[in-house]
This record gives sequence, C-alpha cells and structure tokens, in this order.
Amino acid sequence: MPGEIAARRYCFGCGDLNPAGLKLEFRFEGNKAVADLLPQERHQGYPGLMHGGVTAAALDEAMGWAMYGLGVWAVTGKMEVKFRQPLPLHQKAVVSGEVIRNRGRWLEVRGEIRSEEGRLMVESYGLFMRLPEEKVRELEETYAEGRS
Repeated sequence: MPGEIAARRYCFGCGDLNPAGLKLEFRFEGNKAVADLLPQERHQGYPGLMHGGVTAAALDEAMGWAMYGLGVWAVTGKMEVKFRQPLPLHQKAVVSGEVIRNRGRWLEVRGEIRSEEGRLMVESYGLFMRLPEEKVRELEETYAEGRS
C-alpha cells in the first residue's frame, strides 16, 4: 500500500521524511551496522547537548539495523544505556550496533556512539525479541514494495 510505504519513511531513526528525525543512513562494516550521527537543535536536551532519550533512540536504531543485516526482524525487549560523555550538537559522531549473541527467540545486541576521533561517548546493551513469522512476512512485503 502506498500509505504504508510512506509511513515507514517517517521512522524517527532512519526515515528520510521525518523532519525531526535523525535520518541515519546505515552501512554494514563486517557484522556491524554503522551510521554517521550529526546532532541538531531539534535533538537538544541541555543547551548545546543531545537529549539523552534521543541518544538512546539512535542506539536502539543501530542495534535494530544490526539484526536486520542478519535477516532478523525483532523488537526491543530491554535496553540499558551507559552515558560516558555528553554528545555535543553539530559535532559528527558514529553510531553502531552489533549482535553479540543469538539465543533463538532472543538476541543480545551491543551499541555504541563514538566521537569522530574514536572516543567512546555512549554504550548500550539490548535484548531483542524476534517477531512472529506472520509479522515478518507483512514487514518484508511492505519494505519490498518501497524498493521499486
């Protein structure tokens, strides 16, 4: 359906049509999903710094893409975030996600955000639950329609 195709493009993390979104464009480097992150005013918490909840959303998105890269569709069941340094606005960083353990129905995934110089700023751990097969088929059809 055309409405569903447009709707998925409003994803806060990777959608290109969401005016407030992060607009992350993921690539795969080995078993990691990686994207450049450039925090803007619309992502601000304290003046000049990225909001912690938006930071967590970027990590959640990267961890989700890491599973997608393996052909797995799953949703967040649990997520822990450790903030080591605040993320300044307008300074490029790199967000990544990597599946560290496949437990069948559940997957353990790690995420991190590093400064452009490579300094670890934020790290996360997530436990994700695979979606039922009927939901996976529905999502794959929706996304396949958008590729034409």
